[in-house]
Amino acid sequence: ARGPSAFIPLGEISQEGGESSLQQLLEAFISAGRVDHVALVMGLHPQYLSSFWKTQYLLLRMDGPLPYHKRHYIAIMAAARHRCSYLVGVHMREFLQVGGSPSWLRGLHCAPQKLRNLNEINKLLAHRPWLITKEHIEALLKPGEDSWSLAELVQALVLLTHYHSLASFVFGCGIKPEEEQDMGNSCWAPSPHSDSSPASDDCTGGSGGTDAMQEVEVLMERMKLLQENQLEEEGVTQEEMVTRFELERTESLLVPSSDILDPSLQSNIRCFLEDPEFGYKDFTRRGEQAPPTFRAQ
Repeated sequence: ARGPSAFIPLGEISQEGGESSLQQLLEAFISAGRVDHVALVMGLHPQYLSSFWKTQYLLLRMDGPLPYHKRHYIAIMAAARHRCSYLVGVHMREFLQVGGSPSWLRGLHCAPQKLRNLNEINKLLAHRPWLITKEHIEALLKPGEDSWSLAELVQALVLLTHYHSLASFVFGCGIKPEEEQDMGNSCWAPSPHSDSSPASDDCTGGSGGTDAMQEVEVLMERMKLLQENQLEEEGVTQEEMVTRFELERTESLLVPSSDILDPSLQSNIRCFLEDPEFGYKDFTRRGEQAPPTFRAQ
């Protein structure tokens, strides 16, 4: 389909919103010098777009403890954790425009150690935020050559969470790359259940059906294990078995299988990932003790 979204017809995007939408898009153009596909789709909700662009402007362009190029690099790190090639491409371009070193874009290993130290808390915030402890914060603030100030760290954490969330919007709205973005052969990042990911035939290479079959096989294996376990237990009702099966089915959809994490991952994402196998895991499961959580106001 033509337009910025794989889900929304171009005619709807241009017609909805009226004058208020056009006004917000004009503001977006003035503040950023361009109107990207995110802004075009978000223009369907003009008030939300206005708040979004004010937030973006404050985070990326207003005075703050972090230099502009480091803000964009942190955005790249956050988007890469969710394999969002669209946002990675946008901020690689922005990073260079504000004077960032091209060598940093060769991968996380080429960035300063201070930025690399964010990797651990970045992956936890992206996938299992309940595992963050005060020790993670203390380690980053510990005095030393590569230490973070409290003000720098606060801005960095806001940037990370902002772009983790924005990646969900990009995937959920089927945002397509702009023409000037060189995304390689793959148009979409791997999905936890890629057969439902929006993509044209030339982007998926026809792999959706294969992935679906693999998921069915995994699910059948889990069902078999459940039935075997049932024979070993006494007093397990049919309702309990249905509940367990539904839990296993849900988890099999949420957790990506290891075979889709690396082979199809675009090089412009892979180079910014350390520990790419680290992903979402249920916060707590029945019969297991809930992990301790770090609460902060």
